[in-house]
Amino acid sequence: MLIRPEQPADIPAVRLINELAFAQPDEADLVDRLRLTCPDALSLVAEDDAQVVGHILFTPARIEAEGQTIVGMGLAPMAVAPLRQRQGIGSLLVERGLSELKTRGCPFVIVLGHPDFYPRFGFEIASRLGLTCQWEDVPGEAFMAVVYDQDAMAGIEGVVKYRSEFDAAP
Repeated sequence: MLIRPEQPADIPAVRLINELAFAQPDEADLVDRLRLTCPDALSLVAEDDAQVVGHILFTPARIEAEGQTIVGMGLAPMAVAPLRQRQGIGSLLVERGLSELKTRGCPFVIVLGHPDFYPRFGFEIASRLGLTCQWEDVPGEAFMAVVYDQDAMAGIEGVVKYRSEFDAAP
C-alpha cells in the first residue's frame, strides 16, 4: 500500500471513492471545490496495485481568540472504497497525513468524526481543550482535536472555523 500526494490523474478516482463511501455526492463536490480554491491543502491517496482505493484531505482551519488567530488544519473528508474498508487503509491515510502535518509545524488538527476511531491517533474531545465547533448542532464527542504545538496553543480557547467552502456544502 502506497500513501502519496494526490496527482491530477487521481481526480476521477478520488471523486468516485468519495461518492461511493458517502453514498451521495456532497463530499465529492466539497473536495472538488477545495481542490480549486485551497492551494495549501494536503490531499493524499492510498494506492494499491496501481489503483486509488482511499483519499484524505486536510485544509486550513482557524481559531480566533482574544485578538489572535491560530491556523491549523481540519481533516475532512476521508474516504475509502467500500470494498476496501476495514482493511486499515483509513488508518494509514490518517497516520501519514498527521505525520506530514506535524513535520510541517502544524499547531493543531481538528476532525469531525467517529469518536471510536480518531482517538487512536491522539485526537481528544475538543471541548476538553477549550475548543468548540462553528456548527452548534455537532455532537460534542464527534468534534475532536490533536495538538502538536503546545506553546502556540497555550491558553488558546475558542471557536474553530473551517474554510467557507464547508458552509457552501448542501
